[in-house]
Amino acid sequence: IEPLSWMLGTWLSDPPGDGTFPTMKPFQYLEEVHISHVGQPMLNFSFNAFHPDTRKPMHRECGFIRLKPDTNKVAFISAQNTGLVEVEEGEVNGQELSIASHSIARISFAKKPHVEQITRKFRLNSDGKLEQTVSMATTTQPMTQHLHITYKKVMP
Repeated sequence: IEPLSWMLGTWLSDPPGDGTFPTMKPFQYLEEVHISHVGQPMLNFSFNAFHPDTRKPMHRECGFIRLKPDTNKVAFISAQNTGLVEVEEGEVNGQELSIASHSIARISFAKKPHVEQITRKFRLNSDGKLEQTVSMATTTQPMTQHLHITYKKVMP
């Protein structure tokens, strides 16, 4: 997991993240991220978003980030509380991970419009903060940035 070791730890949003999309009102959110490993060639993760004022739980997702041995190829496997399950694939280059959806599945009663494509970029910036940018395309909208958030590490 050495190529992804820069992602390990517990991270808190600093400042709140920004969410936007043509079909929704812009919003802010707080997020706590746990990225760990148990000795297998993958990372375990959980993302827990909260409303910045009420602290009411919002979005949740958890899964794994798996490296293809002896390469910079990465798979990101995620299950979300919205009923979306996704596999994204891409590459890690230095302290940046860029991935795009490979397959997306959803529960039969998922809210419309349905997500059809997702891209994510994680990077460790020069201040030692982790940044995540998520873009998505739905059945009614082309690929558009949806989320941007910066996290500070609070535990190794």
